[in-house]
Amino acid sequence: MFFEYPEILWIELILIPVLGIYLWRELSGRNPYLLVSSLAPWEYKGSRFKKASRHIPFVLRMIALAFIILAIARPRSSSSFEKTDTEGIDIVLALDISTSMLARDFHPDRISAAKDIAIQFVAERPSDRIGVVVFAGESFTQSPLTTDRATLINLIKEIECGVIEDGTAIGNGLATAVARLKDSQAKSRVIILLTDGVNNAGEIAPQMATEIAKTYGIRVYTIGVGAQGLAPYPVMTPFGVDIQQMEVQIDEELLKQIAQETGGKYFRATDNTKLLEIYGEINKMEKTKTLVDSFPVYKELFMNFALVALAALILELIFRLLVTKQIPD
Repeated sequence: MFFEYPEILWIELILIPVLGIYLWRELSGRNPYLLVSSLAPWEYKGSRFKKASRHIPFVLRMIALAFIILAIARPRSSSSFEKTDTEGIDIVLALDISTSMLARDFHPDRISAAKDIAIQFVAERPSDRIGVVVFAGESFTQSPLTTDRATLINLIKEIECGVIEDGTAIGNGLATAVARLKDSQAKSRVIILLTDGVNNAGEIAPQMATEIAKTYGIRVYTIGVGAQGLAPYPVMTPFGVDIQQMEVQIDEELLKQIAQETGGKYFRATDNTKLLEIYGEINKMEKTKTLVDSFPVYKELFMNFALVALAALILELIFRLLVTKQIPD
């Protein structure tokens, strides 16, 4: 324990002894006297201890004053943590939010499964900075790189299909993710790109975005989402939503090329369990040691001293009202 303002303690070192001397003189000094024929009317029948207890409120007030001064001096304690190795990298999740992600070959659908498993992935990476990019016919940043897990998870939950022009602009999504990472100073920078379709929109070709990622040394893991063959897809008809079987079209050759050229890996997810396993595998592969400097953690202790002072004042008040009021001077 130490005091943030130790100079304040000089007040206590000077004031408390002076008040103590005053109390001692009160107890041992001469009192005025008057000659009378008998002391019977004024004679105190109680014990000497009870008579002396009239000074207890003064003592309690001195104790309260002493602890108030100690509290003002701001007592603190600290715990120092030594330098440790922790795992931390910068990761951007690039999620396809085209309307085809509403297909129900995943439970309850592709986009919901992708969001839920992404949230679980985020929760298991406490030392990383993670950002989120979404794309359909165009792309935008849902969240920049951050360590604020609560905000990031809430932003992932808010992702929906149909909020931007439909389509699958894989090149735009990848380029936007690269833009979020290109100025990062992290030793390892990773993009996890998830899509269920074929590039059919956007101004940036996937090959160009791949070259940009290679230039900045960014590794890209690609995930193709969709069952083999056909998948149930909700289609709006004049009679309401109708579930129809649609062919699953994923440009696996493109996704493999992006992963291979950037040093990543391609995965195919055909259901929730497989997608969860893929994120788990990426989670195991992407481990980078980072040295974190030690730092002190302070704990404020003034409240303990303030509570003692308050208790002393309350006891003083009780003594004055219930005890010393009945004791003659």
